[in-house]
Amino acid sequence: MATQLLIYRNVQPITRDKHGELYLKAGKDFVFAKEVNSVPLMAAEFPAAASDLPIVFTDADDGVLPVAVLGIERDVNLMVDDDNRWQGEYVPAFFRRYPFVFASSAEGKTFTLCVDEDYEGLNSEGRGERLFDADGEQTQYLSRVLSFLQDYQAHFQRTRAFCRRLVELDLLESVEAQVRLPEGGRRTLTGFKSINRKKLKELSAEQLQTLVGNDELELMYIHLQSMRNFSRLTRLARGGAALDSQTKPDPATDDDTSTDEAAQTGNAASSDQSTDTLLH
Repeated sequence: MATQLLIYRNVQPITRDKHGELYLKAGKDFVFAKEVNSVPLMAAEFPAAASDLPIVFTDADDGVLPVAVLGIERDVNLMVDDDNRWQGEYVPAFFRRYPFVFASSAEGKTFTLCVDEDYEGLNSEGRGERLFDADGEQTQYLSRVLSFLQDYQAHFQRTRAFCRRLVELDLLESVEAQVRLPEGGRRTLTGFKSINRKKLKELSAEQLQTLVGNDELELMYIHLQSMRNFSRLTRLARGGAALDSQTKPDPATDDDTSTDEAAQTGNAASSDQSTDTLLH
């Protein structure tokens, strides 16, 4: 089975036999995300995520996928503060669903609900919500978790369709972002793609009408506007002010799925610059 691991350590299918007597106490912190500097993002999340985060595209196994950039250094998530709370207005659904995740069959046609068994909130002491009732049926809590992940998977398929359209229209280009480091100097971040504004403007009236009709043109401009948030990440890296911190929501109660410049790859870096691959 295939899963999007990233933050998961010990993913196991949820079964009555193995988890029938277990409870889950949802944690309130984001310590599990502290070393993640980019995270997959669904297209439906663009409007909310763009208030905080740069949204870019990166190569995936069968195309490209959007990601939210969370830091300017490897293994550093600037959106998680020293108290392991989220610094910003929007928490990506990829994190909000933790410790649950779908695993797909090799054909990608069937999905199995799984849990990270190393999650500290999984217990047999009666703390939190039970996964199965005394009759071995899934509880309302587990049903709500399943519904949230089903919704996430549906948005994932729509996001893949959106990205295929970007590739078909040849709108993406490799870009780099230059950011100021806390200790001085600059770093050039690479490994991601952005929509080329010139190519977007050159699309035919018929193509643009299609993009307007399915709301994808709006998503494209939200992505482009979000690139300005690289300056926000730089400010956070330098100890700048952040928005009020947030605690992690429970995936069973979650119903929301939703001036450094980027430059074309190939620009020469100055002597005080270092280069790092942002997305990995």
